[in-house]
Amino acid sequence: MKLKELLSGLEILSATADLETEITGISYDSRQVKPGELFAALSGYAADGHKFIPQAMASGAAAALCQVPPEDGTPYVQVADSRRALAVTAGNFFGHPSKSMTMVGITGTNGKTTTTYLLKAVLEARGEKVGLIGTNQNMIGQEILPTERTTPESFELQKLFARMRDAGCTYVVMEVSSHALFLDRVYGVHYRVGVFTNLTQDHLDFHKTMEAYCDAKALLFRSCDTGVVNAADPWTSRLLKNASCRVLSVSSAGEAALKSEDAVLSEDHVAFTAAYEGKRIPVRVNIPGRFMIDNALGVMGAALALGIPLEESASVLARVPHVKGRVEVVPTPGKDYTILIDYAHSPDSLENVLTTVKGFAKGRTIALFGCGGDRDKAKRPKMGRAAADIADLVIVTTDNPRTERPSDIIADILPGLKGSETPFEVVEDRIKAIHWAMDHAGPGDVIVLCGKGHETYQEIGHEKRHMDEREIVADYLRK
Repeated sequence: MKLKELLSGLEILSATADLETEITGISYDSRQVKPGELFAALSGYAADGHKFIPQAMASGAAAALCQVPPEDGTPYVQVADSRRALAVTAGNFFGHPSKSMTMVGITGTNGKTTTTYLLKAVLEARGEKVGLIGTNQNMIGQEILPTERTTPESFELQKLFARMRDAGCTYVVMEVSSHALFLDRVYGVHYRVGVFTNLTQDHLDFHKTMEAYCDAKALLFRSCDTGVVNAADPWTSRLLKNASCRVLSVSSAGEAALKSEDAVLSEDHVAFTAAYEGKRIPVRVNIPGRFMIDNALGVMGAALALGIPLEESASVLARVPHVKGRVEVVPTPGKDYTILIDYAHSPDSLENVLTTVKGFAKGRTIALFGCGGDRDKAKRPKMGRAAADIADLVIVTTDNPRTERPSDIIADILPGLKGSETPFEVVEDRIKAIHWAMDHAGPGDVIVLCGKGHETYQEIGHEKRHMDEREIVADYLRK
């Protein structure tokens, strides 16, 4: 593709590169540049890509896409925002694949993954082929693709869209993270439906304030036709302040266009009546927890916005099994206690899952959790407090410490337990902590392994080491 075609739709501030040059691809990592590619110099938070322009050119890059022109004679194209320019050029390079499919984006602190899986099931029940992008994994129909982050960088995202389009996908259902919105990874993508689940404290290491976190999420509702929003969430009004979409409100706790009534909570499912425009439809979802009512309403609201009747989506929801890592039961043959795995890694999600378990546990609710390193430190004592307020026994351990010392992270959690009468144990090694929990569980107890969810690794330093909690439990039971 010629450089001038790649730059279509961009405002060029200045350029020395020959716009007739044939470009073979686009790269934003100087270590991966191939001959003939356009190198996009991104102003990152860890490093400034402009510093790596010479390395990219030495690897054969045809030109640099940048905000600051290089002074060494390198052929360049100067733009005001290289992140947005990367998104635009990536869309041009792959032929704007998202325009060939119906796009649905889900954003919020909790519930995104579950919502995407349930909505994918509703669409597939109609015979549609659906691409899924999210925290657990990416999928093209039933083909599973690994994923490194909730929403990929714009070039990888457009490449993935193209792969989905070429495989015959008619819909894409994707989690849209606040990072992706703020960093323009989804710039230029238009959604038929955007869904907002909720907003609670998370990612403040990046956004700094809840207001900034909310405002990043709000960007989705300036690029969609219909916004399906949780009317009961206190941040919804701010989220919609500058929205340009039609709004469909849903709620399990107040007035909304689509709301729940007569909720019944059980240890293996939730049931309620969905009320919308005079209709009342019975709904069952085979995942426990009051929070699942809001997730189900979001799915049904999105389905409505796509022209799918409530009766149809309710019928599918009743048949969908558990989502991996979300209140997932781990087999414990021969034992009289239960082990659950859940991705809860924020104060609100920890409170949600422990409250759910507390409601059906015949014995004690045992919470095992840690906090991620290099992430929002302010939430650590709040997670300690949430666990102490609800659980009967708390085990504080390690999550993904990354470049922090596990002991330092635990030290930040423990003030939240101060003053509580709830007994707790600190076992820094997560495998040993799981063993300790199993050794001390009694009849009817429910152990909740919080934080890892679908993850089958532990991130220590910059290395991901294999660690699957399902295997840890099974191995220990065999021994």
